[in-house]
Amino acid sequence: MRKLKLGVLISGSGTNLQALIDAAAQGDYPAEINVVICNRPNAGGIERAKKAGIPVAVIDHTEYEIREKFEAALQECLMEHGVQLVCLAGFMRILNADFVNKWRDRMINIHPSLLPAYKGLHTHARALEDGVRFAGCTIHFVRPEMDNGPIIMQAAIPILPVDTPESLAARTLTFEHQMYPAAVRLIAEGKVRVSGHKVVIKEADIPPGGMISPVP
Repeated sequence: MRKLKLGVLISGSGTNLQALIDAAAQGDYPAEINVVICNRPNAGGIERAKKAGIPVAVIDHTEYEIREKFEAALQECLMEHGVQLVCLAGFMRILNADFVNKWRDRMINIHPSLLPAYKGLHTHARALEDGVRFAGCTIHFVRPEMDNGPIIMQAAIPILPVDTPESLAARTLTFEHQMYPAAVRLIAEGKVRVSGHKVVIKEADIPPGGMISPVP
């Protein structure tokens, strides 16, 4: 089986990276991680990659005077490892349009909200403050605008009366860990196509019905 070659970019503990590592360890998974790139030398995700025997590159953004040089180092590393799909997994750097456009429809991101709602940071606290009934998470192709791009997959998560930003974040993560490997699988199997501003998924399995919260 010819497997899609992934480059995973992280900044933190790497829990979504771990979900991809676990998926790639299954023999029938159609993608493999060729390199993990981290911009923070002490990030916990580095050890996850090393433990799995995956090449790790630490490219510390603070060592570069301008963003373009940092991104040039990213690009060189990705090309060196033959990466075909870039997976942003808690990568906390805004990327320039030139870099993003080089990877148009070949770079995906996971964001802890139901985009286009709650772009940016502190998504869970903002959702709770607004009193919305559903939070969620989104996997999308990356565009130069922050947290924007054709949506591949989403999960809707009912907000509980007792939720805090921390409890909501923890519950959301469990869905992120399911979604990221699933979205990569769809792409690797050639079932995902970008049409204009939307993603078309071949033979998409859409859940029936809907949810009302609170239940009437």
